[in-house]
Amino acid sequence: MRCLAACRYTEDEARKLGVVGWVKNTRQGTVTGQVQGPEDKVNAMKAWLSKVGSPSSRIARTNFSNEKEITKLDFSGFNTRY
Repeated sequence: MRCLAACRYTEDEARKLGVVGWVKNTRQGTVTGQVQGPEDKVNAMKAWLSKVGSPSSRIARTNFSNEKEITKLDFSGFNTRY
């Protein structure tokens, strides 16, 4: 996934769904990040990441971990980290 275009699609989808957090490409060719928001919106973002992604992405598998309920959002928007 090339971050300039691909991350822009992810940022746009996150904003459209109303979730906050971040995304980052790793040196291993994978993507890591954090998504926060209402459960239904987070689940919608997880589904998009698992099945759709950016037009240039190749999704072999997804792994979501460290899921927990929070009382306050840690982020105010969704962005790409480098």
